[in-house]
Amino acid sequence: MSGKKTYAGIDLFRLIAAFLIVAIHTSPLASWSQTADFILTRVIARTAVPFFFMTSGFFLISKYGDSADRLKLFLKRTAVIYAAAILLYIPINIYNGYFAADNLLPELIKDLVFDGTFYHLWYLPASMLGAVIAWYAVKRRGFNGALIITGILYVIGMLGNSYYELVSQAPAIKGFYDLLGQVSDYTRNGIFFAPLFMVLGGWLADRSAQKSDASVKTDIIFFAVSLALMLGEAMLLQRDYNAQRNDSMYLFLVPCMYFLFRVLLCFKGKRRRELRSVSLIIYIVHPMMIVVVRAAARLLKLWNVLVGNSAVHYLAVSFLSAAFAFAAVLIWGKIGKPAKNQGKGGERAWIETDLNNLAHNVKALRGIMQKGCELMAVVKAEAYGHGSYETAVCLEGLGVKAFAVATVEEGIALRKYGISGEILILGYTSPYRARELKRYRLIQTIIDLKYARALERQKVSVMAHIKIDTGMHRLGIDAEDIRSVERVYSMRHIRVCGIYSHLCCSDSLNEEDVLFTRSQIERFHRLLDRVKKDGFDAGKVHIQSSYGLLNYPELKCDYVRAGIALYGVLSRPDDEVRNPIELRPVLSLKSKVALIREVKKGESVGYGRAFTAERDCLIAILPIGYCDGVPRSLSCKAGQAEIRGKTVPVVGRVCMDSIAVDVTDVEDIAVGDVATLISDDPQSPLCAPEAAKRSDSISNELLCRMGARLERK
Repeated sequence: MSGKKTYAGIDLFRLIAAFLIVAIHTSPLASWSQTADFILTRVIARTAVPFFFMTSGFFLISKYGDSADRLKLFLKRTAVIYAAAILLYIPINIYNGYFAADNLLPELIKDLVFDGTFYHLWYLPASMLGAVIAWYAVKRRGFNGALIITGILYVIGMLGNSYYELVSQAPAIKGFYDLLGQVSDYTRNGIFFAPLFMVLGGWLADRSAQKSDASVKTDIIFFAVSLALMLGEAMLLQRDYNAQRNDSMYLFLVPCMYFLFRVLLCFKGKRRRELRSVSLIIYIVHPMMIVVVRAAARLLKLWNVLVGNSAVHYLAVSFLSAAFAFAAVLIWGKIGKPAKNQGKGGERAWIETDLNNLAHNVKALRGIMQKGCELMAVVKAEAYGHGSYETAVCLEGLGVKAFAVATVEEGIALRKYGISGEILILGYTSPYRARELKRYRLIQTIIDLKYARALERQKVSVMAHIKIDTGMHRLGIDAEDIRSVERVYSMRHIRVCGIYSHLCCSDSLNEEDVLFTRSQIERFHRLLDRVKKDGFDAGKVHIQSSYGLLNYPELKCDYVRAGIALYGVLSRPDDEVRNPIELRPVLSLKSKVALIREVKKGESVGYGRAFTAERDCLIAILPIGYCDGVPRSLSCKAGQAEIRGKTVPVVGRVCMDSIAVDVTDVEDIAVGDVATLISDDPQSPLCAPEAAKRSDSISNELLCRMGARLERK
């Protein structure tokens, strides 16, 4: 993902939520109005803990990805924080006689797993247990199944919480909750409370690509309505029915949190990651600060002011908690991190992908497609260098339901990322891997009749699209060989669900090429007519790639296989198309100045002394080379970079791991300055088509060669 500013709303609300939790434990309005304090602490502030659960789920839980490494790291970090918090409160536990209680061992185990060893620490074990339940529910059942499972758990917990006195009139139900009470003092825990909100957070994360800022007003209205309904629910349960055993779990809390989180996602700005640590520290230490304020009130004989006045008490506890938290974060920032190197430090070289531009290109391409036609996103070769994971996840979030790859390995990787749409393998797959094709629900291209027979002999039911050779003479059954095509349709184990061809010169508007392309289209449709006439269901039909759509948008097919245009560029900068649309490049390639050296007139730089200075100059070394995908043909001024808004030439030969650029004319050049080698500005001389042209290639090749060792942002 690009370095765009985002999630500022989440970061800010972390701090707000922390102070709401302080309010729960200090009742700031109690001195004036019990009703007002009830609304604040028992309704509004009840959004705080679910928000933290949703935030954890947002950044942790996704159907996209098969590795549990993030879960393990989350559990490890939370366990360390929990252990530290337990140690912090041991003195108060001793003072309160915690360790002198009867049945200490079973109570201690119960507290460690569910209730927390101090009244507010239940959140930490609940986070760990809830994360495990939510993670595996999503992995095994997807989000729909996980929401059902965790929703049922939430209802069970809610009935034993806010609705307890109502449902406990039935002896069997009361017995059930009494039994649960022997395991955990509250149903507000990691089994019944946390999982639903964590799944909900992950669900929103996987759909954040579809989030539109324009919907924020609607979300605010729905949040306000949900909060009002939750207030009515709480007042009804508390005052009219006295039904609450606890008051943490409400029916309307779920939609309230859903719409609140959607609102927060609309607020973008600079990320304040330190607020994560600050809010957590406030949460952990505020009971300690309550003790400090009360002790100070006794010592200074200011009890009526610091404690008797609930608002002052709240402000004092909040101030001390925040001061301690910010000081701790500041100190840890100084001593907990190694000193930065000179310059701006950080990365060697990286790719930035702007997923907002990707979304724009999807919309633009759909805008000229025929009604009923769907986009098939070509994400082979790491999505043309953009990163298959990031790209495919974003595209599926945008409603793309069909993908094309080149190899079975690429298809399997998409499935393991969690992609659920159709995946067509455009290239060859060994027939002996038929079981993998079936297992991962991949669609295999039938490249000729002999290949189809070999695949059929595996006796494994495999989905397939038949490739038709209409004149490119690469893969496919000849368009005139209707008998072979129909034999494939008739095979028992190969389930043909589509048929397609490829237009080999649809990128050209040369009259001869246009005539050839139209002849390909005619041959393809003539075959389709014969197949349908003979009683076969052709399945999904597709023949257009990016240029096929831009130059022949009138063709009526089921899919358009969009590749290079999806990523916001054309193959060559001077390509003309019949239906130009606004495309926005998705990828930019960047590095940082690692070294600046003075080179005297007459001295040479690099291999073969290919560059000799014609003046005294400054040369910047960029730690990126042809191993990272920068073509060696961009050596000796053929290549360019942009530093501090100035375009500078590549001097000498592009090396495997480094490039030299002449920065003599760049003012205030410094180590750590960012250098752009491929720009996402379509008007820039550094955009992919221009760079590809200078390297005597096309954008497709240039982008696909981006090295695997580059970090993607």
